[in-house]
Amino acid sequence: MTSRRPPDGGYGWVVVMSAFFIMGLTAAVLKNFGLFFLDIQSHFQVMTSTTSWVTSTTIAMFHLGAPLASVLTLRFSQRVVIILGGLLSASGMLLASLDLSLPWLYLTMGVMQGLGICFAWIPANSMVSHYFVKWRPIAYSIASSGECVFAILFSPFFQWLIETYSWQGALIIIGGLQLNLCVCGALMRPLEAPQSPIQETKDNLEGDAAELPPKRKVIFQFSLLRKPELLFYILFAIFAAAGFFIPPLFLVPFANSLGMDKYWPALILSILALADLAGRLLCGWLANMRVVRNLQLLTMVVTLLGVVLMLLPINQSYWAIMVFVCLYGFLFGCVVAIHVTSIVEIVSLEGFDNGLGLFMLFRSFGGFIGPPAAGWLVDQTNDYSSAFYLSGACLISSAVFVVLVDRILQKKKCIEAEDQRSNTKDNPDAENVN
Repeated sequence: MTSRRPPDGGYGWVVVMSAFFIMGLTAAVLKNFGLFFLDIQSHFQVMTSTTSWVTSTTIAMFHLGAPLASVLTLRFSQRVVIILGGLLSASGMLLASLDLSLPWLYLTMGVMQGLGICFAWIPANSMVSHYFVKWRPIAYSIASSGECVFAILFSPFFQWLIETYSWQGALIIIGGLQLNLCVCGALMRPLEAPQSPIQETKDNLEGDAAELPPKRKVIFQFSLLRKPELLFYILFAIFAAAGFFIPPLFLVPFANSLGMDKYWPALILSILALADLAGRLLCGWLANMRVVRNLQLLTMVVTLLGVVLMLLPINQSYWAIMVFVCLYGFLFGCVVAIHVTSIVEIVSLEGFDNGLGLFMLFRSFGGFIGPPAAGWLVDQTNDYSSAFYLSGACLISSAVFVVLVDRILQKKKCIEAEDQRSNTKDNPDAENVN
């Protein structure tokens, strides 16, 4: 193991680059599942809603596996869990290529791939946090940008693989690529845990808050659900997740239904990823400027995102769709940049880990229901536009809950401020103490 103090550089940048590739080999692969949609649907001769359960299962397992990934990380190490995630992801794709049946894809591309992505993605983010304090925001930005960069590259590459080797052959090659997650995991050298209570106390006094904690019993504080603001934020997560995962799945089929060449939809996904990257960087910078409260900013970008998605299928010319895709990607990146960090404002830093676990757990319901519901609408209307209308409606609805959370928090702050003023008036000498 390496030194127990966070190096804030040095080997930490190797960890960041490893996390960069992990983001690309997990989230970016999931983002491009839409390229396989029509081939799988036509191969099994099933409805749109039936096919969409493949992606929905992957999304659900990615979220539902988060608590288990956290427990395994504390029980073993980030390195072990990431390697396990790499083996699961690669095995899922390789087994899916056997093309046994559609339920077989639910198990392999859905359950196995979803758990594999989860087991690699969550420990990678944790590792970056342990290695950095001062440069943590920059380290996170670099690591998370791997999802966008690889999504840009994977869109035309996956399309070429499908046309050259069929979708089954493409899955084999993608599975081979995901074996590199094991290499990335091997590079994740965990920081040394404390060796003695005396040394631990000394380091705590020195402010070493980012070291890897000793292995301990993991308990999720479900009592946090008593907070009405967290409950409303979880409702936001469910509705937003229902809308989040619909467009990437249906953009390619929608473009193909308009008669576009096969490589144009792949180009659309690449441009979407590029706009996503720009949105993450710009909104993260804007949030640090604190021009408006994070929850206010989140409300604005989520609402705009919903409006853009509802307008996207109205004008069906190529360039109009490209403009709306750019806006969608940019606003999506803005939401991703701030929606998780806003949890700190709701449950405080001490309750962040548990709050994030609950957030991810309940968000899975939206991600699991959204795509099949959109697929059912497409089957009923025979029009892919209905999927985008549903997505936009879910996102606009989710913004209402963010407004409620912001109002509750502001009301609590006002009450706390009044109590503090009352205490000051009752104890006028308190300010002169010390």
